[in-house]
Amino acid sequence: MENENATNQPKKVPFYQSGWFTILLLIFFFPVGLYLMWRYKKFNMVARVIVSALFVFLMIPAIFGKSKDSGVTANSTKTAVATTTSVAKSEVETTTVPESTTVEEITTVADTTTTAETTVAQETQAKVTMGQKNALSKAGTYLSISAFSHSGLIEQLKFEQFSDEEATYAADNCGADWNEEAAKKANTYLSISSFSRDSLIDQLKFDGFTQEQAEYGVTAAGY
Repeated sequence: MENENATNQPKKVPFYQSGWFTILLLIFFFPVGLYLMWRYKKFNMVARVIVSALFVFLMIPAIFGKSKDSGVTANSTKTAVATTTSVAKSEVETTTVPESTTVEEITTVADTTTTAETTVAQETQAKVTMGQKNALSKAGTYLSISAFSHSGLIEQLKFEQFSDEEATYAADNCGADWNEEAAKKANTYLSISSFSRDSLIDQLKFDGFTQEQAEYGVTAAGY
């Protein structure tokens, strides 16, 4: 009799194999509950398939939504980095760094300096008087005909009734190479007459050339 009662008693199973525990996990921890449902074959096949399909249906939006959010976050991060880089670049371009100046910064400074020099040159040119312009033109004419020293050209222009200021301006800005002018003058004298080296130097100094210019001219002429 006792053996018959023992046989009729339901077999005890661990709690994790029980139906109520599987349902609890399906509600609060779906993946584990789904695993236990299939592992211990809780419920019939149709119920298991329906529950599994529901699980897949719920997880797909979550997965794709997370991917989308990750993409938005990545794009936001890239935008933030790009913005930060642009701000940093702007700060570098407007800051003077004496010891670590880049090529781009040196170019910018050079361009600014050139612009400033051009502006000053234009302002200076605007202040040139009519007399100075004419004196400069006359100086070019004289230099194309004969050789002159700096002081000799000033005197010639003053002889033409230009003021000392106008004549000096023309001599300073005519672009003449006074050493070459001394050499031309020395050759002119030698084509007319014979000179010793010292006498030719003295003649060039008489024409207003400096000692160095006269010596250069005589040497260039063959002495």
